[in-house]
Amino acid sequence: MCNRGGPISTEPRINDRIRVPEVRLVGPSGEQVGIVPLAKALELAQEYDLDLVEVAATARPPVCKLMDYGKFKYESAMKAREARKNQAHTVIKEMKLRPKIDPHDYDTKKGHVVRFLKQGDKVKITIMFRGREQSRPELGFRLLQRLADDVQDLGFIESSPKQDGRNMIMVLGPHKKKTEAMAEARAIADARKAERQGRNTGPDAAEADDDAALEAENAAAEAEADEIDEADEADESDVEAATEVEQPAEASQGA
Repeated sequence: MCNRGGPISTEPRINDRIRVPEVRLVGPSGEQVGIVPLAKALELAQEYDLDLVEVAATARPPVCKLMDYGKFKYESAMKAREARKNQAHTVIKEMKLRPKIDPHDYDTKKGHVVRFLKQGDKVKITIMFRGREQSRPELGFRLLQRLADDVQDLGFIESSPKQDGRNMIMVLGPHKKKTEAMAEARAIADARKAERQGRNTGPDAAEADDDAALEAENAAAEAEADEIDEADEADESDVEAATEVEQPAEASQGA
């Protein structure tokens, strides 16, 4: 009788949990032992101080292997963890601009786009029109084309500018894949760490160098946070002045 609603185990059957008369046995080094009675396979497992693990339950007879199951599970978990660590998820960042954006604000926004593309992320650029600007879509088109030209060394136009209500949207894709960007960032971080360690001549120097590096990293992080906050505040003030309700950005993700 089946256990309805109960969890389905994905673990292979091992040792006494194997319930068949005979198995096709594989030795510890992968050698083919052949078809043997289950009792004989369990006896060999005890002699080798290993586990009898069913690796192919649907075969006739089932295939079992002699192995250290605890070590096998640990190594499998570590491989899965490393695979997740190196797995790259495609991220779409968003940057909003006004058709008549100030040159300084444009440079700030462009800096964010450059950083996103260097990280291997896609960037959705949204031009927000207000009032009479809606009758001048060419202003937004020229601005998007200018931005695409300024960052052409890092990204390309994946989705051409399209009008969507009061907004005009363009998607930029990075030339570098996410995995490449992550590997490059790790290599740069390792190189900097090695350089800092190479300059150390003693415990005091090591501590001073670490403190200096920490201060520099904190200062850079604070500066970047202030810069982003300043850009966001400018966007929010523009939106309030427009007295218009913007459409949710998720609706245009597929653009």
